[in-house]
Amino acid sequence: MADLGVEVAYAGPEGQAVVALAVPVGTTVWEAVGLALPQLPPGIRPDQARLGIFGKKVEPGQVLGQGDRVEIYRALTLDPMEARRRRAAR
Repeated sequence: MADLGVEVAYAGPEGQAVVALAVPVGTTVWEAVGLALPQLPPGIRPDQARLGIFGKKVEPGQVLGQGDRVEIYRALTLDPMEARRRRAAR
C-alpha cells in the first residue's frame, strides 16, 4: 500500500509549524495530529473538536486524502460578538 503525503499545520502563541508527513492510506485526521505532535511547538494540546482540512472543520475520525493539510485550531481568546461591541464602543 502506498503512503499519502499530508501536512499538519498549527499557528499560535507557542509558535507556528507545518509538519510534512507520509502516512498510510486510511490514516485519520486525529492519527496524523498524533504523529506530528512531537515536531510541533511544545505545549500544544490539540482538541479533537478543533480540527480542519484546508479551513473546513472536520471530525477527528475523517480519513485523509493525498495532499490534505490538517489544521489544528486553538480556542478563541475573545468572543467575536464581544470584540465587535468593543470596536463599536471606540
